Amino acid sequence: MKVTHAQVLSWRLRRQSLAPRTTASAVTLVARLAGVQAQVASAAELAVAVRQKSPRADAVRQALGDRSLIRTWAMRGTLHLLPAEDMASYLALLGAARTWEKPSWQRAFGVSPQQMAALGEAVDDILDGRVLTRQELTAEVVARAGLEGLGEQLASGWSAVLKPLAWTGRLCQGPPRGQNVTFISPRSWVPGWHGIPAPEEAAPAVISAYLAAHGPATPAAFDAWLLRGATRKAVLRSWFEALGDRLTEVEVDGVGGAFLRTEDAEALARTKPSQEVRLLPGFDQYVLAPGTADSRLVAPGRRTAVSRSGGWISPVVVHQGRVAGVWEFTEETVAVTLFAEHGEVPRAGLEAEAAYLARCTGRERGLVVRRG
Repeated sequence: MKVTHAQVLSWRLRRQSLAPRTTASAVTLVARLAGVQAQVASAAELAVAVRQKSPRADAVRQALGDRSLIRTWAMRGTLHLLPAEDMASYLALLGAARTWEKPSWQRAFGVSPQQMAALGEAVDDILDGRVLTRQELTAEVVARAGLEGLGEQLASGWSAVLKPLAWTGRLCQGPPRGQNVTFISPRSWVPGWHGIPAPEEAAPAVISAYLAAHGPATPAAFDAWLLRGATRKAVLRSWFEALGDRLTEVEVDGVGGAFLRTEDAEALARTKPSQEVRLLPGFDQYVLAPGTADSRLVAPGRRTAVSRSGGWISPVVVHQGRVAGVWEFTEETVAVTLFAEHGEVPRAGLEAEAAYLARCTGRERGLVVRRG
């Protein structure tokens, strides 16, 4: 099957409920996007809202409250929203890499595999039927024999030693306590929790969900999204091969090796290039899933404007499926900086998007456009 990248980008906009927008719920959208990054809560809320015909500012908060969405460390070790019913499958693939058992991880964070195993057992016991803040959890862990020296690692804002506990089903985030994050066992928090499945059982569902929104994609692109390429190549290959004829190989602008769900092939072939303009929030899946290194989405010379220091992913202007600029909220404006080399972006489209952001946030701001 042969398609153009312009078709691919247009198809992704449709599959991700960006063009057209949808009446779907927050939970449905998070599932459709294969998770929503939630390092910044307001960005996660906006990622859902900009896809809804009738956006509700509290949709994500309500879904977290009724536990249909769960916030936990997931893809690439970052906090994500995941549907409660799908969460275990994503965690299974993340845990399969056993990154915490690698010498480089042990050198970086100073915790041995034996200590991680003991920590997991301790957290299992400590969080049984309880909800604790990070400070409370840390205090109880370091009171355990053999774990006294982990206080600094547990208190770290990077949360490196907590991520494997999330991936192995030991903890997730619970209801906030004031300004404090809390942790709780999925056994007592996630509806219908049955534990973490075997990776080979989980892989078809996760790969299919990713490709349904972000395909066609190579196995390497999937793994970069999942865990920055940490999955063993033989394992990754076996996951894709297990899907058999449920996947179709696609040649994009003459380059092969990408895959799409077979059920989506006809729709992609019929797709026409997009002329839509969209203003997407920071950390949006449209950018994160293929990655900012994809030069067909983000021009190489503009990558640092999109992927900034400290892991910050800028809000972006999307036109014709490509990143055509960046934007930000100021006190009074939606300030857009267009990339000069992209070409003309319709002013009417930008104005309509600024008005849509006002609907999403409940605050009117004027549009300011410049070229950079």
